[in-house]
Amino acid sequence: MADGAGELADGARERANAVPLEEINLLDLELWRTDTIYPYFERLRRDDPVHLHPADHHRDGPFWSVTRFEDIVAVDTDHETFSSEPAITIDDPLEGFDLPMFIAMDRPKHDEQRKAVSPIVSPANLAILEPLIRSRIQATLDELPVGEPFDWVDRVSIDLTAQMLATLFDVPLEDRRKLTYWSDVASTSPDAGLLPAENFDEAWVGVMTDCAEYFTALWNERVNAEPRGDLISMLAHNPATRDMDPQTFLGNILLLIVGGNDTTRNSMSGSVRLMDRNPQERAKLYANPGLIPSMVSETIRWQTPLAHMRRTASRDVEFRGRSIAKGDKVVMWYLSGNRDETVIEDPHRYIIDRANPRHHLSFGFGIHRCVGNRLAELQLKILWEEIMKRFPEINVLSLSRVPSAFIHGYAAMETVIPRRF
Repeated sequence: MADGAGELADGARERANAVPLEEINLLDLELWRTDTIYPYFERLRRDDPVHLHPADHHRDGPFWSVTRFEDIVAVDTDHETFSSEPAITIDDPLEGFDLPMFIAMDRPKHDEQRKAVSPIVSPANLAILEPLIRSRIQATLDELPVGEPFDWVDRVSIDLTAQMLATLFDVPLEDRRKLTYWSDVASTSPDAGLLPAENFDEAWVGVMTDCAEYFTALWNERVNAEPRGDLISMLAHNPATRDMDPQTFLGNILLLIVGGNDTTRNSMSGSVRLMDRNPQERAKLYANPGLIPSMVSETIRWQTPLAHMRRTASRDVEFRGRSIAKGDKVVMWYLSGNRDETVIEDPHRYIIDRANPRHHLSFGFGIHRCVGNRLAELQLKILWEEIMKRFPEINVLSLSRVPSAFIHGYAAMETVIPRRF
């Protein structure tokens, strides 16, 4: 069975079509835990592609959902009408704890701050990082047990991306799991279970304060030292970022942690699941390793590690026949756009040799396109080059998903490697 068939089978379409449009709730975490959100996106793309969700669907009020590929591109590239400020998720900033970050800024401040960190993912620096990435992946894969179940998410995906983050920030490797935890907390919600729901805001601020104290110490050390090639030093010495207030500094740190952690880690896990569920595609890949770059792009499209991004209307606008008022939240559902059957042929199938596999929304469009997209692709490419040297197959026994409408990923994935080459 092609991967994806389960998500649209067993009456899922019938259930989605039976719900009145005004009652569709894309923030129902059960739909994300069970990965049954797709028929609801399909319904909205067909019947109400610019859909107003009522205030009772979210604690911070109503929002518009944009679900078609071309409409998402239109919003994502119209920076005059659809502002990235004050936030890029549906949640509003906590009162008294606003965390500005360059992805949630408009020009010119966005461009200036983004430019401060972009050298770390330049082609020249990626060439320097590649041997280190490969050696770590080789060591991790060589230590995996054969014939014994283990959690791929924790042992491979999280640890490899945490090691990469530690390198980018130049922090001790033994602190790498702190970065993972801060990333998880930064993007969690009150009903996800990571923090106690009864005092969520207080607990969240407490964890973020710990994160701020850790990175402030690094800043104070590096701002008084010669410029180096890590992210903290880049921020400390660039004219556009060296005078950031503490809230903006923490906001940008969290942006870089989440961007470098969740996207790559969930694509790594997703690739293993997809190869197991689609043996015909695995056979294609092993017969022709030249398909790895195409497979990487198709995996990132399929997984769509960040399910949505938000914009805020900066003026009253008519968009696709809907009247969007100044100040309204407009949510671009990348996960839906990447399943848009009018743009992507047979979008619910995982096909590693598509004609144009990089034509997807997972990295966004326009000035906010993911700054680290080439680093994410490089890590996934090397992972599969090394997997294919070692393992004929990796079987997924069970999995659990992150209960989030923002992070589209895996909490755990029990796998077993039957044998090595």
